[in-house]
Amino acid sequence: MKSASNFSIFTDGAARGNPGPAAAAFLFVKNDRIVHQQNYFLGNQTNNQAEYQAIIKALEIAKEYTNESIILASDSELVIKQLNGEYKVKNPHLRILYRKVKHYLQFYSSVKFLHVPRTNQWIKQADKLCNDLLNKQHNEPH
Repeated sequence: MKSASNFSIFTDGAARGNPGPAAAAFLFVKNDRIVHQQNYFLGNQTNNQAEYQAIIKALEIAKEYTNESIILASDSELVIKQLNGEYKVKNPHLRILYRKVKHYLQFYSSVKFLHVPRTNQWIKQADKLCNDLLNKQHNEPH
């Protein structure tokens, strides 16, 4: 099922507190339809770590769908500008995650990182996946 026509990935990470309970989510969108979506509870992390984790998880799983060109969109300006080489990655924790993202690029003919606003319909969906999971984690007895 590997095909690349209009294949995009939309990611979001969220942390309640900074650091605090965190979640990551992503959507694979092909021809304006969601073909896969997933969310993960990450434990305690910062918001930026959660944003990176969402991208890593998405790139890890996207290999099952395509190995061609993809567009990966996030509302995290910091992470996207770091991945595009516009900002340096100074934080040691983020540097490790940055390297993991770069590792996964080898599996695709190209990956374009795109900053999109929080109002993007697919980012809103990814954000909802994160918050639904964090709400569920918060309400479960420990």
